[in-house]
Amino acid sequence: MTHDHDLVLRPTAAQTEAALNPPPGRTGGDLVVETLAGLGATTVFGLPGQHALAVFDALRRSSLRYVGLRMENNAGFAADAYGRITGEAAPLLLSTGPGALTSLAALHEAAAASAPVLAISSQVPTAGLGGGRRGYLHELPDQAASFRGVVKSVHQARTASQIPSAIEAAWKSALTVPHGPVWVEIPQDVLLAPTSIPVVTGGDAFPDELPPRPELTALAADLLSRAERPAIIAGGGVVRADASGKLRQLAERLDAPVVTTPGGKGAFPWTHPLSLQSWLEDRHTTDFLEDADVLLVVGSGLGELSSNYHTFKPRGRVVQIEADLGKLESNHPALGIHADARLALQALLETVRTRQDETAPGRVGDLLAKVADRIAAQDLTLEQEVLASVRRALPSDSPSFWDMTILAYWAWSAFDAKGPNRLHSAQGAGGLGYAFPAALGAAVADPTRPVLAVSGDGGALYSAAELATARQHDLNVTWLIVDDGGYGILREYMTDSFGAAAGTELTRPDYVALAESFGVPGVRTSPDTLAADLAKALSGPGPSVVVLPTVLRMFAPTHTGTGDGR
Repeated sequence: MTHDHDLVLRPTAAQTEAALNPPPGRTGGDLVVETLAGLGATTVFGLPGQHALAVFDALRRSSLRYVGLRMENNAGFAADAYGRITGEAAPLLLSTGPGALTSLAALHEAAAASAPVLAISSQVPTAGLGGGRRGYLHELPDQAASFRGVVKSVHQARTASQIPSAIEAAWKSALTVPHGPVWVEIPQDVLLAPTSIPVVTGGDAFPDELPPRPELTALAADLLSRAERPAIIAGGGVVRADASGKLRQLAERLDAPVVTTPGGKGAFPWTHPLSLQSWLEDRHTTDFLEDADVLLVVGSGLGELSSNYHTFKPRGRVVQIEADLGKLESNHPALGIHADARLALQALLETVRTRQDETAPGRVGDLLAKVADRIAAQDLTLEQEVLASVRRALPSDSPSFWDMTILAYWAWSAFDAKGPNRLHSAQGAGGLGYAFPAALGAAVADPTRPVLAVSGDGGALYSAAELATARQHDLNVTWLIVDDGGYGILREYMTDSFGAAAGTELTRPDYVALAESFGVPGVRTSPDTLAADLAKALSGPGPSVVVLPTVLRMFAPTHTGTGDGR
C-alpha cells in the first residue's frame, strides 16, 4: 500500500538535480537564510557584527526583508512585537559576545510574554569553544549559558550540516505553546566556510499541539455548570491562543463575569454586560473574585499584577488552564489543566451545561460603580482625561505599545483595548525602553494601520536612536512621550516609602527638536490639545512624535493595608 506521506516526501526530479548540483559560492550563512525562508519567514530583524557577516552577506542575496535597528535590545523588542502581531516566529540576527548579551533584556520580555522570537547568534570560531581562553574577539567561556535561564530552548550547530536542523528545531520550539524566545548559535568559521550542502528548499517544523486531558475538562465543566457564583480571569494565554471568541461563548453560556489581566487586555469585550474590565489592582475586584465559588483562570499564572500583588486569596474552587507548566498551580492550589487555552476552552464548550444567572450583570455593574467611586474620590481627573484622549485619538483597530510609565499603569486597568492583541506593554519583565522599538516591529508586521507607542521621558532615552530606524524604513508609528522630568513612577514609590526621592530626576533633551533632527515631525501638546494633536499625527504617513509635558499620578494602591483602597 502506498501512503500519501510517502508521495509527499519523495523528491522531484528538479529537487534531485538541485541537490546534486548546488549553486557555487554558498556558505554556512546561506544555509541559515535558506532555512528561514523555507520555514516561511519573510522578515528578519537584527544588527550586523564581525562574526555574523556571512549571514548578512547571504541575506543580501535572498528575498527576506531585513529591518536593522540601532541596538540589539531594541531589535529584540521589535522582533517580539512582530511575533505577537503575526503569531509567527520572528528571526533576530545577532553577533557574538556584546551584541548577543545586549539582547538579553528583550528576550526576557519575550519569555515573560510568550512572544515567539528566533534569535540566531554567531559564536567565536570552533577552535575557541570548550571553555578555554584563546583570546578571540568577543570570547565567552560559555555564551549559551547566559541565555539558558532566559529563553525557552538553546540550540547549537557545530558544522554546516547541523544548521538547517538546529534552526528547524528552534522554530518549532518557539511556536509550540507556550510560545517563547529561542536561541541558536553558530561559530563564525562554520558560517564563513563554503558549503556543498544542497539548497534548503523547505522545512517541516509544525508546532506540537497541547490538548487538555478530557477527564480534567469534564470535571471542570461540571464544576462550572453547578457553580452559584462562577467568575473568569482571562490572561495573556487567551490572546496568544487567539481564543477570545471561545472565551466569550463560554462566559455567556455560564453567565460568568470576566476580568482580564494586563496581558489579557482585549480578550473580552470591555463594555459587555459580564465584563469586569481590568481593575485587578482594586480591592473591590479582589473581593468579588475571592467570593466566586468556582473561579476559572485561563492563560494566567496569577502572578503579582494579576493577583493585586499576591493579596488575592480565593475561597472557592480554582480551575486553572495554563500552557506554561511552570505557572500551573504555582500560586494557588487548583484543578490544573496543562493545555493550550484555545483547545481547553473548546473542550469546555463541548461539555459545559448552560446556566442562567440574571443577577450577574447587576453584580458586575455594582462592582464597576464602586471602582469608579474609588477613583473619583482621589482627584485624578487629569489622568483620566489624558487616557481618554489617547483612546479617542487611536483608531479602534490600531495596536498600541506601552513602556513602563505611569500612563501605562493606568492603561492596564482603565484602557479599552477595543479587541484582542491590540494593547501590548512591557509588564511581563518590566524593563524600560520597550514601547517604541516594539511599535516599529508591529508596523513592519502590518503597515496598513498606524501604530502608537507610549513612553515616559525616562524610558524614551532608552530607544531614541530608533528614530533613525523609523525614518529609514518610513514606518507608520506615532510616539507619545509623556515628559514629567524623570522616572515618575519611581519618584512616587520612593516618596511614598521614604518621604523623598533620589536618583529619579533627569536632564533630558527637547524631544521635539530631537525628533526633527532625525527628519521625524514632532509637536509639543497639552492635555487640552492631546486628542487632536495625537489624532493628526496618527493619521499622517510615516513616523511622528508627540510630546506631552505633564506630571501624572497613580491611583492609590489597595494592596498595602493602609485602608485607602476602598
